[in-house]
Amino acid sequence: MSRDEQSCCGSVANYLTSAKFLLYVGHALSTWGDRMWHFAVALFLVELYGNSLLLTAVYGLVVAGSVLLLGAIIGDWVDKNARLKVAQTSLIVQNASVIICGMVLMVVFLFKTQMTSMYHGWLLTACYIFVISVANIANLASTAMSITIQRDWIVVVANEDRGRLADMNANVRRIDQLTNILAPMAVGQIMTFGSPVIGCGFIAGWNLLSMCVEYLLLWKVYQKTPALAIKAGQKVEEKELKQINILRDLENNPDKLKEDSQLMGEKSVAVVEPLKEPSCADRIAEPFRTFRDGWVAYYNQSVFMAGMGLAFLYMTVLGFDCITTGYAYTQGLSGSVLSLLMGASAITGILGTVAFTWLRRKCGLIRTGLISGIAQFACLILCVVSVFMPGSPLDLAVSPFDDISSRLFSSEPLPTFAPDVNEILLSTGMPITVNGSTILNGEPENSVPLISVSLLFAGVIAARVGLWSFDLTVTQLIQENVIESERGVINGVQNSMNYLLDLMHFIMVILAPNPEAFGLLVLISVTFVAMGHLMYFRYAHKNLGKQLLACCSPDPKTMSVEPQKAESSSV
Repeated sequence: MSRDEQSCCGSVANYLTSAKFLLYVGHALSTWGDRMWHFAVALFLVELYGNSLLLTAVYGLVVAGSVLLLGAIIGDWVDKNARLKVAQTSLIVQNASVIICGMVLMVVFLFKTQMTSMYHGWLLTACYIFVISVANIANLASTAMSITIQRDWIVVVANEDRGRLADMNANVRRIDQLTNILAPMAVGQIMTFGSPVIGCGFIAGWNLLSMCVEYLLLWKVYQKTPALAIKAGQKVEEKELKQINILRDLENNPDKLKEDSQLMGEKSVAVVEPLKEPSCADRIAEPFRTFRDGWVAYYNQSVFMAGMGLAFLYMTVLGFDCITTGYAYTQGLSGSVLSLLMGASAITGILGTVAFTWLRRKCGLIRTGLISGIAQFACLILCVVSVFMPGSPLDLAVSPFDDISSRLFSSEPLPTFAPDVNEILLSTGMPITVNGSTILNGEPENSVPLISVSLLFAGVIAARVGLWSFDLTVTQLIQENVIESERGVINGVQNSMNYLLDLMHFIMVILAPNPEAFGLLVLISVTFVAMGHLMYFRYAHKNLGKQLLACCSPDPKTMSVEPQKAESSSV
């Protein structure tokens, strides 16, 4: 073997054993398990509750509400504990919760008939409540894991090198895009050719195996990156520990206090003032104070407007969720076509990560966000045009409140949603076709002109390039500008803001559920996207002006006013 070949093999081996690659592998395993579970649990709940979406809706509401309320508290817990402890605890809780849910669901599927007749059905109801509660705990642990790895560990592993951090963020997002498409398809095929019981068992087994491998990978990354053992958030605890040790020494030797007070005066007495034990009321109020302090700290961040801009992008129906795909189905698009469109959206999302790394090198991080925002909004203009094109069902004369009132006050039973799981999963791996509802009932009419829906999805798919590039920009801005001791709580509040705007978009759909009002929802969505990018524009205008002033001024005191580090290749 030549020297060049040995060098090449050595480089490959070094990369495969590096902390960066091990972090990618662990994230891929974690994301794959998450995507399988989030896809499957919705189908399991629909299947169990008589082909109704009630349990799925309750689960979604509980998950979103929990992250909204507990995001800051979770982030504060991440900040105040050692990195390895947080990562390992989150990993174990997350995977153990999914395993427990999988096993309980297997039992329910196997013995549902017997459980229905026991205790007048209350045992089955208790199982539903238990599954939703434990699944919510799994989601909260997943949120803590995401904050820990994607917002903290990745910064330390990148050694705070901005170029390396940008590449790692982009690679992590590419992994997210691929697993978001492939994982649901994989578990969908298992459920199609097997059964829901087999699907539950497979997911539980996968999480058990994945937990062991991820635990080992986390330990390897921690060993290869000594900086992970040092955490700014623990400095306060070290000071308190020293003060407690001083108090213990003084209790054992009270004469020492008199000597110190004579030599050093009143200062020594002030330093060793005994710590007060927190009262029961203080302990009860602590989570509320953490919640308040987290939101106040988020508001006071220099990147507040950028984070708010990103959150506003969640208030939209222009994504590949059940709402948009359901509307497309009513407009004549088949399940196979929708699966191809989802694949195209994943490809454009990956292109967005490539565009982010290239633009950041050429234009700087802040300008990358500006360019990405303009690109996304320009593509969404196609969606606005689609509202007024032939085939659009927009009819403002149809009041959405008439449909709501008729459902609330009608004596007829509410329609149930009965998805044909086998047909759905064979074609797309996603639940799209459901029967019994006005929106998703039977085969779509092929006579509807496809101009409007084609322009809609062209805009949505093209906008993914700018969307993911903008998302990565704001993510890295938060990573770079938030101090280490507050990374967890600030990212926790950011997640809460994202969930808040996401909940608002679902409420908007509930208020206007008919296809005739979807065009109005599109216009509202584009308006919120524009508002988000205007917020980012304000942030960029303020900070680019400071950078220009800092670069043009020869006075080092003037340059020290800039709160951010100078961007590489930005000016």
